Amino acid sequence: MREIVGIVGEVRQLSVMSPPLPTAYVYSPSLPAAATFAIRTQVPPTSISQAAVGVIHALDPEQPVQNIRTMEEVRDRTLGAQRFTSSLFGLFAGLALLLASVGIYSVLSYIVRGRSREIGIRAALGAQAGDIVKIVIVEGMTPTLGGIAVGVIAAFFAARFLDKLVVGMSASDPLPLALVAGALTVVALMASVLPAYRASRLDPVKALRED
Repeated sequence: MREIVGIVGEVRQLSVMSPPLPTAYVYSPSLPAAATFAIRTQVPPTSISQAAVGVIHALDPEQPVQNIRTMEEVRDRTLGAQRFTSSLFGLFAGLALLLASVGIYSVLSYIVRGRSREIGIRAALGAQAGDIVKIVIVEGMTPTLGGIAVGVIAAFFAARFLDKLVVGMSASDPLPLALVAGALTVVALMASVLPAYRASRLDPVKALRED
C-alpha cells in the first residue's frame, strides 16, 4: 500500500507523437545509477546552471553532472523532424493554393472573354451592365463553390491520415480550411467580376463584329 500525495498532468514519455501512458511516480530511498533533474526558474536557465551544479557537488563532490540543457533545446531537438515535415507540407500547400488560384482565375477569365459576343447580344437587346455582371458571376461561381465544397469534404476525410504529422492541433482544424476556402472564393469572384465588368462596358456593335 502506498499513499498518494499528488496527481500530475499527462506526460508523453516516449515521444511527442505517442499517446500518454499510465504512469506512477514512486518514491525510493535509494538513489538510482543515473538521475535527471528538471528545474523551473523565473530567470534565464543558463544563469543558474553553475549554482545548480554547485548544490549537487555540495552533497556529493564526486558526482558527475553532464548534459545540461534548457527545455527549449530539448523541445527543438525532439520536434526537429516534425517541424521540417510541417514546413515542407506548408510549402507544398502554399504552392497548391497559388496554382489553384491562378488556374481558377485563368479559366474563368478565359470563359468570360469568350462570351463577349453573347454579352454584346444581351447588351444590344437591352440588358444592363449590372444584369450582365450578375449572370456571369452566378454562372462562374456555381461550379467554383461546388468544387470548394467537395475539397473541404475531402480534406476532412484526409485529415485522419495527417493528424499524426501535426502536434498539438487537429489536421481538420476548421480555421485553415475556412481561410483557404475564402481565398479561393475571393479569387473566383474577382476572376468573374473583372472580365465581366470590362465586357459589359464594350460597345455592343464592336462585340458583335468580333469573331
